[in-house]
Amino acid sequence: MTKTIIKAPFRADHVGSLLRPERLHQARKNYSDGNISEKELRDIQTEEIKRIVDKQIEIGLQAVTDGEFRRLWWHTDFLEELNGIEGYIPEKGYLFKGIETERYNIRNNGKISFPTDHSFVKDFIEFKQIVGERAVAKQTIPSPNQLFHKGTRNPEVYPDIQSYAEDIITTYRDAIQAFYQAGCRYLQLDDVYIAGLNVDELITFEEDLSRQELIDLSLYVVNSVLENKPDDLIVTTHLCRGNYRSTWAFEGSYAHIAPTLFANEKVDGFFLEYDDDRSGSFEPLAHIPNGGPQVVIGAITSKFGVLEDKEEIIKKIKDASQYIPLDQISLSPQCGFASTHQGNKLTEEDQWNKLRYIVELSKEIWG
Repeated sequence: MTKTIIKAPFRADHVGSLLRPERLHQARKNYSDGNISEKELRDIQTEEIKRIVDKQIEIGLQAVTDGEFRRLWWHTDFLEELNGIEGYIPEKGYLFKGIETERYNIRNNGKISFPTDHSFVKDFIEFKQIVGERAVAKQTIPSPNQLFHKGTRNPEVYPDIQSYAEDIITTYRDAIQAFYQAGCRYLQLDDVYIAGLNVDELITFEEDLSRQELIDLSLYVVNSVLENKPDDLIVTTHLCRGNYRSTWAFEGSYAHIAPTLFANEKVDGFFLEYDDDRSGSFEPLAHIPNGGPQVVIGAITSKFGVLEDKEEIIKKIKDASQYIPLDQISLSPQCGFASTHQGNKLTEEDQWNKLRYIVELSKEIWG
């Protein structure tokens, strides 16, 4: 059978999460209060996913997501279903600019593997049926490197980081195969960890490894996971500096990671944040091989509703093309609109206007 390779990432693309409508918030509350069943909650989620799939297609996006409507967090919902990982409530939340997040996290409590009944695979099958042949159904999951944050590994289970890494690699290989068998052909690995390796003070990482050793480990893990991926499966990575209620966790350019990760990571595309001054210059893009991964410039912010000046966005793309060919560039928001269930500080109308604007700009820039 001939395999059809999709051309993702697309000229106009988006990271994944969308603002949860009030109906979903209320349904979650009703479920937590015991007023509706799990099936009733799921039915409401499905109806809202159908609505936002239709809307994404209507505004011209070629890749659509489920908005992450069945999740509370962009990463913990997936990770805590892995064998050997559990969710828990820590003493403190993540520290963002001027705010502490809701308190929830994951930790290692046993040998890690991918369960055959992981709910995300079932969810994707239903989601793909909703999309049909109208667009490409894009699946987002946290990167395997999210499991390397300081305090996640249990040294009683994994005394050394290498054995920990090997089990994570096997787990993610099994996960990718499960999604592929479910019909997924466009998969995105969301990675705050790698972006954090650019921060001057490495405060949330393994204490006994240098920055370069951590970067090398990150590259090894992702490339090992992707070693035997099917040719017709597009895998991208999104490098995020934090996205919670329109705030951010850290800043810094991609200069530290670019010579290793940009140059050698075997993904089909990089989704990169370039919506404000925290992002640094485009110079690190020079490390991405010509003709290699597509570079999706996140020049449109998902944090606020005001539309960016068209000429400024066009100039950003032109500036980026000094380091990588224009034909190798795409456009997207810098992150999702709701990495957690709370969402960013803009309206749903603002969100659709932003995505429609990206489609329009992409046509003007690339034709």
